[in-house]
Amino acid sequence: MKTTLIKAGIIFMVISSLFIVLLDNVIMPTYVRLGDGQYLVNVKNKKVNYALQILDSEGFKGVVSDTVFSNFYDEGTVIDQYPRENMIVKQGRTIRLKIAQNARLVIVPSLVGQSLRSAKLALLQSGLVIDTVYTEYNSDYPAGNITWQRPKGGDRLKQGLGVHLMLSEGGAPNFFQVPDLYGLSQKEAKNTLQSAGLQIGEISYQQNEDLIPFTVLEQTIPKGTVLEKKAEIGITVSIIDLNDIFNQVIDK
Repeated sequence: MKTTLIKAGIIFMVISSLFIVLLDNVIMPTYVRLGDGQYLVNVKNKKVNYALQILDSEGFKGVVSDTVFSNFYDEGTVIDQYPRENMIVKQGRTIRLKIAQNARLVIVPSLVGQSLRSAKLALLQSGLVIDTVYTEYNSDYPAGNITWQRPKGGDRLKQGLGVHLMLSEGGAPNFFQVPDLYGLSQKEAKNTLQSAGLQIGEISYQQNEDLIPFTVLEQTIPKGTVLEKKAEIGITVSIIDLNDIFNQVIDK
C-alpha cells in the first residue's frame, strides 16, 4: 500500500512538472502572443496630444474614453490609462485614456441663517462642499445657524471646491471677573463689586494701626478670577480697635 502511494505521488509530480513546462512555453505564449507584445508606456500626467503621439510611436492606438472635472490637474492632462502602464500589451491595441477637464463654475448658494445640515445639502446640490467651519458667539442667530460664509452667496466658484462657514454658538455667556479690592475702602469695594456685577459678602475685621480704618486687606476670591455666575465676595478690612466697628454701626 505504501509503495503504491509513493508511485502515485511520483507520477503526480511528473505530470505537474510537464504541465508547468507546457503552460510556460506553449499555452501562455500562444494566448498572449508574447513575441508580438511589449510593455505599455506610461502616459499619465502628460498632455493628451503628446500622450497620443507617444502611444502611436510605440505602435498603439490611443483614444480619449472619459473626461473628469478636476481642480487638481491642468485641462487636457491624462489622469489615467487602461491597460495600466508597464503591462505587456499587443501592438496595435487600443489604449483608453481618461483626461482632466476644468471644473465648471457654479453659483454659491446663500447659506447665512440656515442650519449646518441645510447648508451641507444646499452645497451638495450645487456641486460644492464645506471647507472649514468656524464658531463664534452671536446673539443675532440661534445656536447652530450659519452667521457668515466665504465666498458669499451669489459668487461663482469652481465645482468641487469648498466654502468656509461661521457657525453661531448663541449669545455669549455672562462672565464675571473679580476686581482687585486690596487697598480700597469698604465703601469703594462695595461699589466696585456692584460695577462688576458682583456683591459684597461677609466682612471680617483685622486690627491694623498702620492703615486707615476699614481699608480692604484681603478678599475671599482672588482678583482676576472669572466666574460663570454672580457670587458674593467676602472681604477683610482693617480696624484700629473695636470702637471702629461700634462707630460704623452707629453711623449706619
